[in-house]
Amino acid sequence: MATIVPFKGLRYNPGRIEEMAKVVTPPYDVIDTDAQDRYYKRHPYNIIRLEYGKTYPEDDEADNRYTRAARDFDAWTKDGVLITETEPALYLYEQEFFAGGEKKIRSGFICGVKLEPYDKGIVLPHEETIPKHKADRLDLMRACRANFSPIFSLYADKEKKVEQSLREAVARTLPDISFTDEIGESHRMWVITDQAVISKVQQIMADKRIFIADGHHRYETALNYKMEREAQHAQNEPYNYMMMTLVNLYDPGLVVLPTHRLIKNVDNLDIRRIIERIKDSFVVEEHRLGANGSSLQELIKLMAERGQVGKDKGKAPLTQDTLAYHPHVFGLYAGENIFYLLQLKNEKELSEIMPQGKSPAWQGLDVSILHSLVVDRLLGIGGELMAKAEHITYTREEEVALSLVDRGECQLALFLNPTFVEEVINVANNGEKMPQKSTFFYPKLITGLVVNQL
Repeated sequence: MATIVPFKGLRYNPGRIEEMAKVVTPPYDVIDTDAQDRYYKRHPYNIIRLEYGKTYPEDDEADNRYTRAARDFDAWTKDGVLITETEPALYLYEQEFFAGGEKKIRSGFICGVKLEPYDKGIVLPHEETIPKHKADRLDLMRACRANFSPIFSLYADKEKKVEQSLREAVARTLPDISFTDEIGESHRMWVITDQAVISKVQQIMADKRIFIADGHHRYETALNYKMEREAQHAQNEPYNYMMMTLVNLYDPGLVVLPTHRLIKNVDNLDIRRIIERIKDSFVVEEHRLGANGSSLQELIKLMAERGQVGKDKGKAPLTQDTLAYHPHVFGLYAGENIFYLLQLKNEKELSEIMPQGKSPAWQGLDVSILHSLVVDRLLGIGGELMAKAEHITYTREEEVALSLVDRGECQLALFLNPTFVEEVINVANNGEKMPQKSTFFYPKLITGLVVNQL
Protein backbone atom coordinates (compact mmCIF):
# COMPACT_ATOMS: atom_id res chain seq x y z
CA MET A 1 0.00 0.00 0.00
CA ALA A 2 1.12 3.60 0.65
CA THR A 3 4.83 4.42 0.76
CA ILE A 4 5.64 7.61 2.65
CA VAL A 5 9.08 9.14 3.08
CA PRO A 6 10.66 12.03 4.99
CA PHE A 7 12.37 14.67 2.88
CA LYS A 8 14.80 17.56 3.28
CA GLY A 9 12.35 20.39 2.87
CA LEU A 10 13.26 23.96 2.05
CA ARG A 11 11.86 26.46 4.54
CA TYR A 12 11.99 30.22 4.88
CA ASN A 13 15.09 31.25 6.82
CA PRO A 14 13.86 32.79 10.11
CA GLY A 15 16.95 34.99 10.03
CA ARG A 16 15.70 36.57 6.81
CA ILE A 17 11.93 36.32 7.25
CA GLU A 18 10.64 37.62 10.56
CA GLU A 19 6.89 37.33 9.84
CA MET A 20 5.75 34.13 8.13
CA ALA A 21 2.28 35.58 7.61
CA LYS A 22 3.77 37.98 5.05
CA VAL A 23 5.21 35.27 2.78
CA VAL A 24 2.51 32.56 2.76
CA THR A 25 -0.67 32.39 0.67
CA PRO A 26 -3.75 30.23 0.20
CA PRO A 27 -3.54 27.63 -2.60
CA TYR A 28 -3.15 29.06 -6.10
CA ASP A 29 -6.57 27.90 -7.27
CA VAL A 30 -8.43 30.25 -4.92
CA ILE A 31 -6.32 33.32 -5.74
CA ASP A 32 -7.80 35.87 -8.16
CA THR A 33 -5.85 38.70 -9.80
CA ASP A 34 -6.61 41.17 -7.00
CA ALA A 35 -5.33 38.76 -4.34
CA GLN A 36 -2.32 37.92 -6.49
CA ASP A 37 -1.42 41.60 -6.69
CA ARG A 38 -1.91 41.97 -2.94
CA TYR A 39 0.51 39.12 -2.20
CA TYR A 40 3.08 40.53 -4.62
CA LYS A 41 3.01 43.82 -2.72
CA ARG A 42 2.99 42.21 0.72
CA HIS A 43 6.59 40.96 0.59
CA PRO A 44 9.31 40.60 -2.10
CA TYR A 45 9.80 36.97 -1.04
CA ASN A 46 6.13 35.98 -0.92
CA ILE A 47 5.61 32.42 -2.19
CA ILE A 48 3.12 33.76 -4.78
CA ARG A 49 6.09 34.61 -7.03
CA LEU A 50 6.99 30.93 -7.21
CA GLU A 51 3.61 29.19 -7.01
CA TYR A 52 1.42 31.52 -9.07
CA GLY A 53 3.38 34.27 -10.79
CA LYS A 54 1.91 37.11 -12.79
CA THR A 55 1.53 37.01 -16.55
CA TYR A 56 2.21 39.94 -18.89
CA PRO A 57 1.24 40.69 -22.52
CA GLU A 58 4.89 40.60 -23.61
CA ASP A 59 5.55 37.12 -22.15
CA ASP A 60 7.30 34.68 -24.48
CA GLU A 61 9.07 31.33 -24.25
CA ALA A 62 12.19 32.90 -22.76
CA ASP A 63 10.45 35.10 -20.21
CA ASN A 64 7.14 34.07 -18.64
CA ARG A 65 5.59 33.23 -15.28
CA TYR A 66 7.39 29.85 -15.21
CA THR A 67 10.87 31.07 -16.15
CA ARG A 68 10.55 33.95 -13.69
CA ALA A 69 9.52 31.53 -10.94
CA ALA A 70 12.56 29.35 -11.72
CA ARG A 71 14.91 32.35 -11.59
CA ASP A 72 13.46 33.57 -8.30
CA PHE A 73 13.57 30.08 -6.79
CA ASP A 74 17.23 29.69 -7.73
CA ALA A 75 18.09 33.15 -6.37
CA TRP A 76 16.22 32.63 -3.09
CA THR A 77 18.03 29.36 -2.39
CA LYS A 78 21.44 30.79 -3.29
CA ASP A 79 20.83 33.93 -1.20
CA GLY A 80 19.71 31.96 1.86
CA VAL A 81 16.10 33.12 1.83
CA LEU A 82 15.12 29.46 1.58
CA ILE A 83 17.29 26.99 3.50
CA THR A 84 17.38 23.20 3.31
CA GLU A 85 16.64 20.94 6.27
CA THR A 86 19.81 19.33 7.64
CA GLU A 87 18.11 15.91 7.87
CA PRO A 88 15.11 14.27 6.18
CA ALA A 89 11.99 15.14 8.16
CA LEU A 90 8.28 14.66 8.63
CA TYR A 91 6.34 17.80 9.53
CA LEU A 92 3.48 17.79 12.06
CA TYR A 93 1.05 20.55 11.08
CA GLU A 94 -1.89 22.08 12.95
CA GLN A 95 -4.49 24.56 11.74
CA GLU A 96 -6.72 26.30 14.28
CA PHE A 97 -9.86 27.90 12.87
CA PHE A 98 -13.57 28.53 13.38
CA ALA A 99 -16.33 26.67 11.51
CA GLY A 100 -20.01 27.12 12.25
CA GLY A 101 -19.10 29.31 15.21
CA GLU A 102 -17.04 26.54 16.81
CA LYS A 103 -13.27 26.54 17.30
CA LYS A 104 -11.58 23.54 15.71
CA ILE A 105 -8.05 22.21 15.32
CA ARG A 106 -7.17 20.03 12.34
CA SER A 107 -3.95 18.03 12.53
CA GLY A 108 -1.96 16.38 9.77
CA PHE A 109 1.58 15.64 8.74
CA ILE A 110 3.57 16.65 5.68
CA CYS A 111 5.65 13.98 3.94
CA GLY A 112 6.57 12.60 0.54
CA VAL A 113 4.12 10.03 -0.86
CA LYS A 114 5.21 7.64 -3.60
CA LEU A 115 3.40 8.42 -6.84
CA GLU A 116 1.17 5.54 -7.93
CA PRO A 117 -1.21 5.31 -10.90
CA TYR A 118 -4.83 5.38 -9.79
CA ASP A 119 -5.47 1.90 -11.15
CA LYS A 120 -3.17 0.40 -8.50
CA GLY A 121 -5.72 1.39 -5.88
CA ILE A 122 -3.14 2.86 -3.49
CA VAL A 123 -3.65 6.58 -4.09
CA LEU A 124 -7.25 7.27 -5.06
CA PRO A 125 -8.98 10.34 -6.52
CA HIS A 126 -12.56 11.37 -5.85
CA GLU A 127 -13.19 14.18 -8.38
CA GLU A 128 -12.92 14.79 -12.10
CA THR A 129 -10.22 17.23 -13.25
CA ILE A 130 -9.91 19.99 -15.87
CA PRO A 131 -7.09 19.45 -18.45
CA LYS A 132 -6.04 23.12 -18.79
CA HIS A 133 -5.26 23.31 -15.08
CA LYS A 134 -2.92 20.32 -15.34
CA ALA A 135 -1.00 21.93 -18.22
CA ASP A 136 -0.28 25.01 -16.10
CA ARG A 137 1.01 22.99 -13.15
CA LEU A 138 3.17 20.80 -15.41
CA ASP A 139 4.86 23.84 -16.95
CA LEU A 140 5.67 25.13 -13.46
CA MET A 141 7.04 21.78 -12.32
CA ARG A 142 9.23 21.49 -15.41
CA ALA A 143 10.68 24.96 -14.88
CA CYS A 144 11.28 24.80 -11.12
CA ARG A 145 11.57 21.07 -10.34
CA ALA A 146 9.78 21.54 -7.03
CA ASN A 147 6.47 21.18 -5.19
CA PHE A 148 5.62 24.55 -3.65
CA SER A 149 2.33 23.43 -2.10
CA PRO A 150 1.29 20.08 -0.63
CA ILE A 151 -1.62 18.01 -1.84
CA PHE A 152 -4.30 17.57 0.81
CA SER A 153 -5.06 13.86 1.30
CA LEU A 154 -6.82 11.58 3.77
CA TYR A 155 -6.04 8.23 5.36
CA ALA A 156 -7.99 6.07 7.82
CA ASP A 157 -6.43 5.52 11.24
CA LYS A 158 -9.28 4.94 13.68
CA GLU A 159 -6.92 4.28 16.60
CA LYS A 160 -4.94 7.45 15.79
CA LYS A 161 -1.61 5.65 16.01
CA VAL A 162 0.15 8.01 13.59
CA GLU A 163 -0.88 11.15 15.45
CA GLN A 164 0.03 9.57 18.79
CA SER A 165 3.54 8.78 17.54
CA LEU A 166 4.05 12.29 16.17
CA ARG A 167 2.61 13.99 19.25
CA GLU A 168 4.93 12.04 21.54
CA ALA A 169 7.90 13.18 19.46
CA VAL A 170 7.09 16.88 19.95
CA ALA A 171 5.48 16.72 23.39
CA ARG A 172 8.08 18.89 25.09
CA THR A 173 8.98 21.21 22.21
CA LEU A 174 7.62 24.45 20.85
CA PRO A 175 6.57 24.52 17.18
CA ASP A 176 9.29 25.44 14.68
CA ILE A 177 6.77 27.68 12.92
CA SER A 178 3.82 29.45 14.56
CA PHE A 179 1.82 32.38 13.19
CA THR A 180 -1.67 33.72 12.53
CA ASP A 181 -2.62 34.42 8.92
CA GLU A 182 -4.57 37.28 7.33
CA ILE A 183 -7.99 35.74 8.09
CA GLY A 184 -7.21 34.91 11.71
CA GLU A 185 -6.39 31.21 11.34
CA SER A 186 -3.44 29.90 13.37
CA HIS A 187 -0.75 27.64 11.90
CA ARG A 188 1.78 25.56 13.83
CA MET A 189 4.40 23.20 12.43
CA TRP A 190 6.97 20.94 14.08
CA VAL A 191 9.97 19.43 12.27
CA ILE A 192 10.47 15.75 13.19
CA THR A 193 13.80 14.13 12.27
CA ASP A 194 13.87 11.26 14.81
CA GLN A 195 14.44 8.20 12.63
CA ALA A 196 12.72 5.85 15.09
CA VAL A 197 9.56 7.96 14.99
CA ILE A 198 9.69 8.25 11.20
CA SER A 199 10.12 4.49 10.80
CA LYS A 200 7.17 3.83 13.12
CA VAL A 201 4.92 6.15 11.12
CA GLN A 202 6.05 4.51 7.87
CA GLN A 203 5.14 1.09 9.27
CA ILE A 204 1.70 2.27 10.39
CA MET A 205 1.00 3.82 6.97
CA ALA A 206 2.26 0.82 4.99
CA ASP A 207 -1.15 -0.91 4.87
CA LYS A 208 -3.19 2.20 4.16
CA ARG A 209 -4.71 3.82 1.12
CA ILE A 210 -4.40 7.53 0.41
CA PHE A 211 -7.50 9.47 -0.67
CA ILE A 212 -6.90 12.79 -2.43
CA ALA A 213 -9.09 15.45 -0.82
CA ASP A 214 -7.80 18.53 -2.66
CA GLY A 215 -5.09 18.62 -5.31
CA HIS A 216 -6.12 16.18 -8.03
CA HIS A 217 -4.66 18.39 -10.77
CA ARG A 218 -1.28 18.56 -9.05
CA TYR A 219 -1.19 14.81 -8.41
CA GLU A 220 -1.94 13.98 -12.04
CA THR A 221 0.62 16.59 -13.08
CA ALA A 222 3.22 14.91 -10.86
CA LEU A 223 2.46 11.55 -12.50
CA ASN A 224 3.01 13.09 -15.94
CA TYR A 225 6.23 14.75 -14.79
CA LYS A 226 7.47 11.46 -13.34
CA MET A 227 6.88 9.71 -16.67
CA GLU A 228 8.85 12.42 -18.48
CA ARG A 229 11.91 11.97 -16.28
CA GLU A 230 11.93 8.38 -15.05
CA ALA A 231 13.49 6.86 -18.18
CA GLN A 232 16.85 8.44 -17.35
CA HIS A 233 16.90 7.86 -13.59
CA ALA A 234 16.42 5.34 -10.80
CA GLN A 235 13.18 4.66 -8.94
CA ASN A 236 14.25 6.46 -5.76
CA GLU A 237 14.61 9.87 -7.40
CA PRO A 238 12.73 12.69 -5.61
CA TYR A 239 10.26 13.16 -8.47
CA ASN A 240 8.85 9.71 -7.71
CA TYR A 241 7.27 11.25 -4.61
CA MET A 242 4.77 14.06 -4.15
CA MET A 243 4.61 16.34 -1.13
CA MET A 244 1.32 15.79 0.70
CA THR A 245 -0.34 16.82 3.92
CA LEU A 246 -2.04 13.70 5.25
CA VAL A 247 -5.03 14.10 7.58
CA ASN A 248 -6.72 11.28 9.43
CA LEU A 249 -10.30 10.61 8.32
CA TYR A 250 -11.15 10.44 12.04
CA ASP A 251 -9.60 13.80 12.93
CA PRO A 252 -12.21 15.88 14.81
CA GLY A 253 -11.12 19.00 12.93
CA LEU A 254 -11.95 17.60 9.48
CA VAL A 255 -14.65 19.86 8.01
CA VAL A 256 -16.35 19.56 4.60
CA LEU A 257 -18.37 22.47 3.22
CA PRO A 258 -20.62 22.51 0.13
CA THR A 259 -19.84 24.17 -3.18
CA HIS A 260 -22.96 25.61 -4.80
CA ARG A 261 -23.72 25.72 -8.54
CA LEU A 262 -24.54 28.78 -10.62
CA ILE A 263 -26.14 28.34 -14.05
CA LYS A 264 -25.63 30.85 -16.86
CA ASN A 265 -25.92 31.29 -20.64
CA VAL A 266 -28.65 28.66 -21.09
CA ASP A 267 -30.87 29.59 -24.04
CA ASN A 268 -34.64 29.75 -23.57
CA LEU A 269 -34.51 28.91 -19.87
CA ASP A 270 -38.09 28.88 -18.56
CA ILE A 271 -37.92 28.56 -14.77
CA ARG A 272 -41.64 27.77 -14.35
CA ARG A 273 -41.36 24.92 -16.82
CA ILE A 274 -38.21 23.68 -15.08
CA ILE A 275 -39.94 23.70 -11.68
CA GLU A 276 -42.88 21.72 -13.07
CA ARG A 277 -40.53 19.11 -14.49
CA ILE A 278 -38.54 18.99 -11.25
CA LYS A 279 -41.77 17.95 -9.49
CA ASP A 280 -41.61 14.61 -11.31
CA SER A 281 -38.75 13.55 -9.02
CA PHE A 282 -38.80 16.04 -6.15
CA VAL A 283 -41.19 17.40 -3.56
CA VAL A 284 -41.02 21.17 -4.10
CA GLU A 285 -41.67 23.78 -1.41
CA GLU A 286 -41.82 27.47 -2.23
CA HIS A 287 -40.41 29.90 0.36
CA ARG A 288 -40.42 33.68 0.12
CA LEU A 289 -37.22 35.48 1.04
CA GLY A 290 -37.11 38.88 2.70
CA ALA A 291 -38.77 40.86 5.47
CA ASN A 292 -42.06 39.00 5.18
CA GLY A 293 -40.51 35.57 4.76
CA SER A 294 -37.44 33.56 5.65
CA SER A 295 -33.80 34.57 5.50
CA LEU A 296 -31.45 32.72 3.18
CA GLN A 297 -29.47 31.35 6.13
CA GLU A 298 -32.65 30.01 7.75
CA LEU A 299 -33.41 28.08 4.58
CA ILE A 300 -29.84 26.80 4.25
CA LYS A 301 -30.13 25.58 7.86
CA LEU A 302 -33.46 23.91 7.04
CA MET A 303 -31.80 22.15 4.09
CA ALA A 304 -29.09 20.83 6.40
CA GLU A 305 -31.58 19.61 9.03
CA ARG A 306 -33.69 17.76 6.48
CA GLY A 307 -30.64 16.22 4.84
CA GLN A 308 -29.29 14.64 8.02
CA VAL A 309 -28.65 10.90 8.20
CA GLY A 310 -30.86 8.99 10.63
CA LYS A 311 -33.40 10.25 13.12
CA ASP A 312 -30.89 11.48 15.69
CA LYS A 313 -29.70 14.64 13.92
CA GLY A 314 -26.98 12.86 12.00
CA LYS A 315 -25.50 10.96 14.95
CA ALA A 316 -26.44 7.51 13.65
CA PRO A 317 -23.57 5.37 12.31
CA LEU A 318 -22.77 6.36 8.74
CA THR A 319 -22.91 3.01 6.97
CA GLN A 320 -22.98 2.68 3.19
CA ASP A 321 -26.68 1.79 3.35
CA THR A 322 -27.71 4.77 5.49
CA LEU A 323 -25.63 7.09 3.33
CA ALA A 324 -27.21 5.77 0.12
CA TYR A 325 -30.73 6.36 1.44
CA HIS A 326 -30.41 9.57 3.42
CA PRO A 327 -32.77 12.43 2.47
CA HIS A 328 -31.49 14.33 -0.56
CA VAL A 329 -32.37 17.99 -0.14
CA PHE A 330 -31.44 20.95 -2.35
CA GLY A 331 -32.19 24.62 -2.82
CA LEU A 332 -32.98 26.47 -6.05
CA TYR A 333 -33.12 30.22 -6.54
CA ALA A 334 -33.99 31.97 -9.82
CA GLY A 335 -34.80 35.45 -8.57
CA GLU A 336 -37.95 37.30 -7.47
CA ASN A 337 -37.14 36.45 -3.83
CA ILE A 338 -38.50 32.91 -4.18
CA PHE A 339 -36.41 30.04 -2.83
CA TYR A 340 -37.44 26.53 -3.82
CA LEU A 341 -36.67 23.70 -1.41
CA LEU A 342 -36.34 20.39 -3.27
CA GLN A 343 -36.41 16.93 -1.68
CA LEU A 344 -36.04 13.73 -3.70
CA LYS A 345 -39.23 11.69 -3.46
CA ASN A 346 -38.01 8.09 -3.41
CA GLU A 347 -34.41 7.64 -2.26
CA LYS A 348 -34.66 3.85 -2.49
CA GLU A 349 -35.43 3.98 -6.22
CA LEU A 350 -32.17 5.74 -7.14
CA SER A 351 -30.94 2.77 -9.15
CA GLU A 352 -33.93 3.20 -11.47
CA ILE A 353 -33.61 6.94 -12.11
CA MET A 354 -29.85 7.50 -11.93
CA PRO A 355 -27.22 6.70 -14.62
CA GLN A 356 -26.57 2.99 -14.94
CA GLY A 357 -23.15 1.43 -14.44
CA LYS A 358 -22.55 3.44 -11.27
CA SER A 359 -22.34 2.10 -7.73
CA PRO A 360 -25.03 2.79 -5.10
CA ALA A 361 -22.44 4.96 -3.33
CA TRP A 362 -22.08 7.22 -6.41
CA GLN A 363 -25.81 7.20 -7.18
CA GLY A 364 -26.56 8.24 -3.60
CA LEU A 365 -24.41 11.38 -3.63
CA ASP A 366 -26.33 14.65 -3.44
CA VAL A 367 -24.05 16.14 -6.08
CA SER A 368 -24.58 13.16 -8.43
CA ILE A 369 -28.36 13.42 -8.03
CA LEU A 370 -28.36 17.16 -8.65
CA HIS A 371 -26.13 16.91 -11.71
CA SER A 372 -27.89 13.89 -13.22
CA LEU A 373 -31.54 14.79 -12.61
CA VAL A 374 -31.42 18.59 -12.84
CA VAL A 375 -28.24 19.99 -14.40
CA ASP A 376 -27.93 17.36 -17.13
CA ARG A 377 -31.46 16.04 -17.68
CA LEU A 378 -33.47 19.26 -17.27
CA LEU A 379 -30.98 22.03 -18.08
CA GLY A 380 -29.08 20.11 -20.76
CA ILE A 381 -25.65 20.79 -19.27
CA GLY A 382 -23.70 17.57 -19.38
CA GLY A 383 -20.81 15.85 -21.09
CA GLU A 384 -18.81 18.30 -23.23
CA LEU A 385 -20.83 21.32 -22.08
CA MET A 386 -19.98 20.53 -18.47
CA ALA A 387 -16.29 20.11 -19.32
CA LYS A 388 -16.19 23.48 -21.12
CA ALA A 389 -17.55 25.22 -18.01
CA GLU A 390 -19.39 27.81 -20.15
CA HIS A 391 -22.74 27.27 -18.44
CA ILE A 392 -21.83 26.47 -14.87
CA THR A 393 -19.72 28.17 -12.24
CA TYR A 394 -19.22 27.61 -8.54
CA THR A 395 -19.26 29.45 -5.23
CA ARG A 396 -19.10 28.53 -1.56
CA GLU A 397 -20.88 31.73 -0.49
CA GLU A 398 -24.68 31.50 -0.39
CA GLU A 399 -25.18 35.27 -0.36
CA VAL A 400 -22.87 35.66 -3.37
CA ALA A 401 -24.94 33.11 -5.30
CA LEU A 402 -28.14 34.97 -4.49
CA SER A 403 -26.63 38.30 -5.53
CA LEU A 404 -25.33 36.98 -8.86
CA VAL A 405 -28.81 35.77 -9.78
CA ASP A 406 -30.50 39.00 -8.63
CA ARG A 407 -28.04 41.05 -10.72
CA GLY A 408 -28.74 38.95 -13.79
CA GLU A 409 -25.19 37.63 -14.09
CA CYS A 410 -26.46 34.07 -13.57
CA GLN A 411 -29.85 32.55 -14.32
CA LEU A 412 -30.26 30.38 -11.27
CA ALA A 413 -28.42 29.06 -8.23
CA LEU A 414 -28.47 25.47 -6.98
CA PHE A 415 -27.61 24.93 -3.32
CA LEU A 416 -26.27 21.71 -1.81
CA ASN A 417 -25.61 20.28 1.62
CA PRO A 418 -22.02 19.22 2.43
CA THR A 419 -20.85 15.82 1.22
CA PHE A 420 -20.14 13.36 4.03
CA VAL A 421 -16.46 12.37 4.26
CA GLU A 422 -17.55 8.72 4.35
CA GLU A 423 -19.25 9.21 0.98
CA VAL A 424 -15.99 10.50 -0.52
CA ILE A 425 -14.15 7.41 0.73
CA ASN A 426 -16.84 4.99 -0.46
CA VAL A 427 -16.84 6.43 -3.97
CA ALA A 428 -13.03 6.48 -4.16
CA ASN A 429 -12.82 2.88 -2.94
CA ASN A 430 -15.09 1.90 -5.83
CA GLY A 431 -12.68 3.48 -8.30
CA GLU A 432 -15.23 6.16 -9.23
CA LYS A 433 -14.98 9.94 -9.39
CA MET A 434 -17.44 12.54 -8.18
CA PRO A 435 -18.38 15.52 -10.37
CA GLN A 436 -16.03 18.51 -10.28
CA LYS A 437 -16.20 20.72 -7.19
CA SER A 438 -18.10 18.15 -5.15
CA THR A 439 -16.24 18.86 -1.93
CA PHE A 440 -14.57 21.75 -0.18
CA PHE A 441 -12.39 20.67 2.72
CA TYR A 442 -12.18 23.67 5.02
CA PRO A 443 -9.85 25.36 5.61
CA LYS A 444 -7.50 25.14 2.66
CA LEU A 445 -3.88 24.29 3.39
CA ILE A 446 -1.50 27.22 3.51
CA THR A 447 1.22 27.48 0.84
CA GLY A 448 4.78 28.39 1.80
CA LEU A 449 5.47 26.38 4.97
CA VAL A 450 7.81 23.95 3.24
CA VAL A 451 9.00 23.29 -0.33
CA ASN A 452 9.94 19.90 -1.78
CA GLN A 453 12.73 19.88 -4.39
CA LEU A 454 12.46 17.24 -7.11
